[in-house]
Amino acid sequence: MAEVIERTAVMVGGVEIPPADIAAEAQNHPAPDADTAWHEAAKALAIRQLLLAEADRLGIDATERRDAQGQALAPDDARIDALLARQVAVPQATAEEARRYYDRHQARFASETLIEAEHILFSANPSDEFAYSLAVGDARMAIRAVQADPSAFGDLAESKSACPSKDQSGKLGQIGRGQTVPEFEEALFTLGEGELFAEPVRTRFGVHVIRAGRRAEGQQLPFEAVEPSIRDYLEEASTRKAMAQYLSILASQTTVKGVDLPIAEGPLVQ
Repeated sequence: MAEVIERTAVMVGGVEIPPADIAAEAQNHPAPDADTAWHEAAKALAIRQLLLAEADRLGIDATERRDAQGQALAPDDARIDALLARQVAVPQATAEEARRYYDRHQARFASETLIEAEHILFSANPSDEFAYSLAVGDARMAIRAVQADPSAFGDLAESKSACPSKDQSGKLGQIGRGQTVPEFEEALFTLGEGELFAEPVRTRFGVHVIRAGRRAEGQQLPFEAVEPSIRDYLEEASTRKAMAQYLSILASQTTVKGVDLPIAEGPLVQ
């Protein structure tokens, strides 16, 4: 027989949230296990009940409201939307605030450096010391061959490489930081245009011979180009903070059982 899991009843201000509703809501909360999905769903429905109860207390009726895509909201969703619009005020981010954020995080507003890369992969499992050492030896021989005749790189890639890029003479296209394994990236980004890395590069995929092609250095984006996106980001962050604070205050003023909600320790601040 399948194990029957008894769930603690979820109560918000004396109103029980039916287990069937929680089970249905759990389908909208992907999680590594059913228990986690259940608790996330219970929390979401508890918050919804908190907000609906507060809308009742303030006498907020269901008026026609629309979501960001222009679709009409269901009555309860419209009441919650109206409640939040009334109770959670978030000031617009100013140009000065956006400029301060830009000045503190300039690295986030630069286009990345891109390097055209080509390689020859000698495949070997690092756990097989003998096979891996043979791959290192093969890579050294290929490096010497390319040093003697740079035009030989493509032919060697086509005949020796274990990477599908061999069909393009070893060319991988443009690569930015974070797009490949750290050992490969570290070697590639030390190279100038057309330069061959002088040593075999060891990774979990095997041993690589690496050569850099054209390099496009990253450029700092001007503040004017990113100001709108910075303002949107700052306002979204402020909205999330204000929402969390508002919900925690409601939770602190209501008896909630069967699910943990954050409780405010102080007044709502912007």
